[in-house]
Amino acid sequence: MRVVRESSIEGIRISLFEWNNKFILKFELGNLEQTYKIPAMEVLEEKDLDSLMEGAFFKKGLMKCTNHFKMLQKISKFVLI
Repeated sequence: MRVVRESSIEGIRISLFEWNNKFILKFELGNLEQTYKIPAMEVLEEKDLDSLMEGAFFKKGLMKCTNHFKMLQKISKFVLI
């Protein structure tokens, strides 16, 4: 697995990997992660993936991670009682 790029935006770590003819985009927030697999044949150049690491797609990923984090917090309150 090759690390293509890593960055951090608004507290979310973003990693982009290349492996088995796929690009793997991973968002991490605390102990939660959201992973997307993109077939390499659908990407003309690696810079085309920049739009996934920022902009509208990133904002949706951020919202999804935040919602999962809040849901986990609510569930853990019930489990720990």
